[in-house]
Amino acid sequence: MLTHIGTQTIETERLILRRFEYSDCEAVFKNWASDENVQKMYSEPTYSTLEETNGLLDKYIGNYTREDYYRWAVISRENGECIGQIAYFLVDSKNHFAEIEYCIGAQFQCRGYATEAAKAVIAFGFDKMNLHKVQICCKTINAPSRKVIEKCGLTFEGTLRDYFFMDGQYVGRNYFSILREEYENRR
Repeated sequence: MLTHIGTQTIETERLILRRFEYSDCEAVFKNWASDENVQKMYSEPTYSTLEETNGLLDKYIGNYTREDYYRWAVISRENGECIGQIAYFLVDSKNHFAEIEYCIGAQFQCRGYATEAAKAVIAFGFDKMNLHKVQICCKTINAPSRKVIEKCGLTFEGTLRDYFFMDGQYVGRNYFSILREEYENRR
């Protein structure tokens, strides 16, 4: 049975994954929320002002009262700054699975941060929440995200063709997953 414990702090070698705080607003805005390219790959709107970004944080922080809400600020241990976010944005309690979404600011990409955060959240899902399955999706045009997912040991399940309409063209959605048994065997 799925155990809901809410967003709890997770520490890795280079990152602290913790609940968002209002003091993160400037870093969230600067590092990813105002970046059209990052937000487009993440399928989220671009935020134009600190006030809009603060509104996003209102939503995130307000949901921490729920035990079935899982969203982490990705904090660099090196500079203490929020460089991205990661979440179980879809949690299916009945079927014991959850889907991860993540984004890392452009200047912090290709350094392994997304992989490190995703591995930690996958472990949290299996070890703390008692998930049976974790899935992650990415756009077919997002090769760096696909590499992150593969480094985390997920298996490619298939593509939903023409799922997104972006910049005048259709883009597919790739699905990947890992089952509890596979996760335990890879430890």
